[in-house]
Amino acid sequence: MCCFFTALLLVGPRLGILVWWIFNPLYISGAFDSWFWGFLGWLLLPWTTLMYLAIYPGGIMGFDWILLGLGVFADMATYFGGYRERARVPYGETIP
Repeated sequence: MCCFFTALLLVGPRLGILVWWIFNPLYISGAFDSWFWGFLGWLLLPWTTLMYLAIYPGGIMGFDWILLGLGVFADMATYFGGYRERARVPYGETIP
């Protein structure tokens, strides 16, 4: 099961959260006050949501803030990394 979970994380955080919710829905429901916040995190900030779910049981204190910051950094790299690399492609500005 551990290798399956690791493969899902490599495929994508949204799929990892979805499978985690299928296998353990009470854990995911306990992490968020309503389904709206979980869905919003899944849609907009998947790496941060996945990191929050991983550190949720003990509460967020101390080093957990750094781990949560790594999730935010991974989301920012996902969103802004492709835009930066577009300049390296020849004729990148003319491609829609």
